[in-house]
Amino acid sequence: MNTTDAELLRIYICNLHTCNPKICTASRMIRFRKAKDIPVNKIQSQSIVLTPFSQIALSPSDKERASKYGIVGIDCSWNKIENGRKILSKGTGRALPFLIAVNPTNYGKPSKLSTLEAIAAAVYILGTKEQFFDILSIVKWGDEFHKINEKYLSVYSTAKSSKEVVAHQENFIKDLYGE
Repeated sequence: MNTTDAELLRIYICNLHTCNPKICTASRMIRFRKAKDIPVNKIQSQSIVLTPFSQIALSPSDKERASKYGIVGIDCSWNKIENGRKILSKGTGRALPFLIAVNPTNYGKPSKLSTLEAIAAAVYILGTKEQFFDILSIVKWGDEFHKINEKYLSVYSTAKSSKEVVAHQENFIKDLYGE
């Protein structure tokens, strides 16, 4: 990777151990040193926490905060997501916009991303595309995630605000599914 360490966003994983450890993408990210494992009580209030419960979409305007305080992925099974709601409310919550999952468990399902997919998408939207490719390189389906979501990610990464990201998302959904 050509990106210097200073340009990389710090990625943290708070693993709630609710999924199968053999296929856990968060554990894989930690093992491959793409993220650092942290306990719940170490999540900083200024860190960006990726959560489907946030009313604010992640946008390039979050880059400065992410550069200073990092991005936190809470690894929790989608089947037990409600149990993780309190933890997901820590930090500065941001929701990812519409993307399509490519992981083997949720292939083709809108917005049901693995932790690795969510973190990779976040760093792309925040402008660290080389880090995006580096993260995706540790799974065999990484290229497919890029291919399927390239158009969405490219547009989201040019938005000026969360509201603009949401407007793009609404257009993508309308194009795909009609009104």
